[in-house]
Amino acid sequence: MILLRHIPFLKAVLWHSLTAFGGPQGHFGMMLKTFVNQRRDITEMELLDYNAFCNLMPGASSTQMLTLIGYKRGGVWLAIITLLIWILPACILMGGFSFLMEYIDQKTLKNDIFKFIQPMAVGFLVYAALKAFKISIKNTITQIIMVVSIAISYGFFKSPWIFPLLMLFGGFVTNLSSKRIPQIEEKTKKIKWGNIWLFAIIFIVAGVLSEMARKYDWPNRRPLNLFENTYRFGSLVFGGGQVLIPLMYEQFVARPESERVLLNNPNVVKINRNDFYTGAGMVRAIPGPVFSIASFTGGIAMKDWGIVMQLTGCIIGSLAIFMPSALLVLFFFPVWHNIKKYATVYRALEGINAVIVGIMFASTFYMMKDISIINIKANGLLNIAIIAGTWIFISFTKFPSPVIVVICLLLGWIF
Repeated sequence: MILLRHIPFLKAVLWHSLTAFGGPQGHFGMMLKTFVNQRRDITEMELLDYNAFCNLMPGASSTQMLTLIGYKRGGVWLAIITLLIWILPACILMGGFSFLMEYIDQKTLKNDIFKFIQPMAVGFLVYAALKAFKISIKNTITQIIMVVSIAISYGFFKSPWIFPLLMLFGGFVTNLSSKRIPQIEEKTKKIKWGNIWLFAIIFIVAGVLSEMARKYDWPNRRPLNLFENTYRFGSLVFGGGQVLIPLMYEQFVARPESERVLLNNPNVVKINRNDFYTGAGMVRAIPGPVFSIASFTGGIAMKDWGIVMQLTGCIIGSLAIFMPSALLVLFFFPVWHNIKKYATVYRALEGINAVIVGIMFASTFYMMKDISIINIKANGLLNIAIIAGTWIFISFTKFPSPVIVVICLLLGWIF
């Protein structure tokens, strides 16, 4: 009966999972529209706090943010259900694609139906950045931090280490002043140590068993190696899908082709180069988390073992990539909540949020450079209209986010 009162929220999560295009940048804008402005599940400040926290953590940031929204509404169990509803559509789609590789014409992957999705994502991001600007940029020092963050983020956008470094920089700068102190004493949250113990045990056991399997060349060791490789990515990757995909390429495509690996470890988990490129393109054309590419790589890695084992590979990839993110965020968020009452951390949040706003604006500029807004033959004017129209509809109407997505898909099909 307790779960029944959360059904409307879970339905909103499902709709979000089916229509959230544009990667974590676009996802944030859609969360702001759906879960803050329309449903009032959380406040703008809470969402910004979640965003700052998740950007300091490894793993899928938009997935972690949505998990925290569920956690705030109904505790750990609702957080887990929220996570599953969010990842399942994308994982099913990407896992299904691994079975269809032999029948897919590579040219059809560039179907124009998706050509206005990126301008739409930019529109969502503009909306989110402007809203965050109004909340977080309130004085000269936050303005300076934001401008510096825009410049550095844009210049080093593909370097994942730059984002946590910028947040440390922002937190340090706002701590140079001792004026701001916490105004509200929040109730301390209980820390669930089981989450971090489970994360660490799985990480260590999977690593040891995978290395033993490699060293002694255990028969049928590929599923174990696949789990360890993917779990490690989910545990250590900062910077989201834009970092995960190159790391997966190095692990599953480039490394197995090296002379040393071919000589010493011929049974390493490996994926055909063209198949990987296809999956990397597909995952950006579907809604949901980019980390769902692990469902595809898991299936492709096991496809020569038969249908049952290929399906097993999809499941292994899905579980291994998202499990560490969930365990880490559910352990560290109560810690984060509890330490915010200290003045040093409270002041640091002002700088961290200013950095987040800078990263949002930098992401907007970075995404726009890949969109034609000048060449009329390349739908330049229409792209500008999509960006502006998306922002206008989100800001000044009650249009649900899924409706905007459907309109952009229809425009892509028509034009």
